[in-house]
Amino acid sequence: MGDNKRGREKQADDEERRQQEREVEEARSRADEAEPLRDDPTGQLGDLDEALENHAYPSTTNELVERYGGYDVETQNGEASLEEVFASTDDQTYYSADDVRSRVLGLIHR
Repeated sequence: MGDNKRGREKQADDEERRQQEREVEEARSRADEAEPLRDDPTGQLGDLDEALENHAYPSTTNELVERYGGYDVETQNGEASLEEVFASTDDQTYYSADDVRSRVLGLIHR
């Protein structure tokens, strides 16, 4: 293929087509991946988020479980109650809703 206008246009068209094919293939290969975490964790725990925002701090794990243990949070394997999420942890003190949220998200490996 010579270096002329028609040849350059064909090369550009071919490259554009190949790029589109690569993007489609990448999208297909990533379709089964879990959604990434959002940069802002606020709102990721459903109804529990609002309850945590309105809770008085400091508070302990045991106090939170006693009050909100029945709230369900979404995990990689479905849903679990806050009580189930905290079951494997020791009692610790939290100073804000963000502290609790970070701990819960860490425990459910989101």
